[in-house]
Amino acid sequence: MNRETSRGLFERAKKIIPGGVNSPVRAFRSVNDVPFYVKKAKGAYIYDEDKSRYLDYVMSWGAIILGHADEGLIEEVKEALGSGTSFGACHRYEIVLAELITDAFPAIEKLRLTSSGTEATMSAIRLARGWTGRQNIIKFRGCYHGHVDSLLVKAGSGLATFGIPDSSGIPLDLARHTYIADFNNIDSVEEIVNKNKDIACIILEPVMGNMGVILPDKGFLKDMERICRENNILLIFDEVITGFRVTYGGVQHIYDTKPDITCLGKIIGGGFPIGAFGGRTEIMDALAPEGNVYQAGTLSGNPVAVRAGVYVLDYLKKNRLIYQQMDDYIKRLKEAVLAMKEKYRIPYRINAITGMWTGFFTDRVVDDYASALESDRICYERFFKSMLEEGIFFAPSPFEASFVTSQHGEEELSRTIDAFDRVFAGMAKR
Repeated sequence: MNRETSRGLFERAKKIIPGGVNSPVRAFRSVNDVPFYVKKAKGAYIYDEDKSRYLDYVMSWGAIILGHADEGLIEEVKEALGSGTSFGACHRYEIVLAELITDAFPAIEKLRLTSSGTEATMSAIRLARGWTGRQNIIKFRGCYHGHVDSLLVKAGSGLATFGIPDSSGIPLDLARHTYIADFNNIDSVEEIVNKNKDIACIILEPVMGNMGVILPDKGFLKDMERICRENNILLIFDEVITGFRVTYGGVQHIYDTKPDITCLGKIIGGGFPIGAFGGRTEIMDALAPEGNVYQAGTLSGNPVAVRAGVYVLDYLKKNRLIYQQMDDYIKRLKEAVLAMKEKYRIPYRINAITGMWTGFFTDRVVDDYASALESDRICYERFFKSMLEEGIFFAPSPFEASFVTSQHGEEELSRTIDAFDRVFAGMAKR
């Protein structure tokens, strides 16, 4: 597809914006390409500055669940805008949104709104440290929780060693408060906990979405809960992606687990910047002004984002068949694509849960960070570029989730399956 206008805009952007983008993955570098520039979006599609239309499986990285520019949502936002764009003061819709969320999550008795998922995870960890009086945390290799200093670390020389910074600008001393465990390996968690008694919290994506979709093994999350209870460690679920996407509520419903603190984002703002973290009353009351853990934000509870979130959550609450629709869509897509991979002898497998899925170019089971990294990135690059030529937009990275919405229907499913057939056929010839 022609991207002449987009290429010009990218060159212009690189002169005044680092890398030409405001979030690194948008640069398309991992697939050795340059980005297109979106002009508008509607339903399941986005349209670029060169007048090309793409069937969208990125969906603002999972933030959109009713499709782009949902008419009811747009009307709600227009009404909210008419009342003001920011107050820096309390308003009733903060309460309405909080009530919807606490009603959907039994583990959340009280919550606080933030302006992003990164703020939510950062604040949750600060709260855990303040509540427990401990300094160290455990995160999992491959789980991403935003660009928080304590969380941008990778493993050291062993499972129980401190992490080292995964980004310049992070003090080594701060990174040393973060231990790294392996997803779906409960022994790696127990080893760290047994050797270190100063663990404030364990934070993880209960279903990984930032190394592609990786599901927890049976019993893994319950074992995590048990370890935390036995050692007075707070368990934090980062459901910024999965909250309200996999079901009305989050992954903790599906796997029957109850974290101490839950972090949310994406869908609860209907596409506007927002986040939230919440948990048991006694923990949340440690926040100022009730307690001594300080957290604040001028735009927290922004009236436009909150009104959008109220609309989306209320709609999902009343129309829960959307989740069945998304689940059926992905199951049918998975069945068709896996038949094609056999036909064309392409190493490919799909991990999926309601509303989100990832295709990995590999023959082996993908159940942790290491197995995800073994997937063929060169194959993904060819796949990505070929699909883009077919007018289908997947994430410009092999380690991201794909998302469906209420607006992905029969036409979109057929178009995607046909595109997979042509793309796999082309890849098989090389």
